[in-house]
Amino acid sequence: MSNRSFLFLLGGARPDGNSQLLARTAAEQLPAGTGQRWLDLAEHRLPDYVDARHAEQSWPEQQNEALLHAATLAATDVVIVSPLYWYSLSAYAKRYLDYWSRWLREPDPEFKAKMAGRTLWGVTAMAHEEDEVALPVELTLNHTAAYMGMRFGGLLLGHANRPGQVLEDEAALVRAKSFFGAQAPFARFPYEAS
Repeated sequence: MSNRSFLFLLGGARPDGNSQLLARTAAEQLPAGTGQRWLDLAEHRLPDYVDARHAEQSWPEQQNEALLHAATLAATDVVIVSPLYWYSLSAYAKRYLDYWSRWLREPDPEFKAKMAGRTLWGVTAMAHEEDEVALPVELTLNHTAAYMGMRFGGLLLGHANRPGQVLEDEAALVRAKSFFGAQAPFARFPYEAS
């Protein structure tokens, strides 16, 4: 039995969207016994993030926040599953990452230390044919992982526009079969010296 546990955070605004279909294809390749938890960020919505780091009063815990915080800490591998919206992550996915700023201070000042050594992954589908259009998503996830001392597993890209169309992207389906198989390196900022 695997000691890895994957948390798949679905950030699409459409049920069973192309990014989710691609993520499920990749997850089918995980070894038997690997833990998987799937949470839809549209169903477990977080309110807009309020930066209260320097406020006199702490900001009360928000609905669904405790669930997502606990699920994040329970995972060895966090997978952000988000379509490419305006060259970036979806609002649901970005809002979830914004809450990491809060979790660095409360309710768990050890959040960063606890996340160090875990792996952050990304899965996205996009209408564009040019992979470089997704570079902002890749950089967001890589830099997040680097700041947290995490590994960055990479970004699995698929090309699709209409519902279900990613299942016709043969190159993406081939990449999905081995995506979670490699040991991810620790993330680095691109300008860091070797």
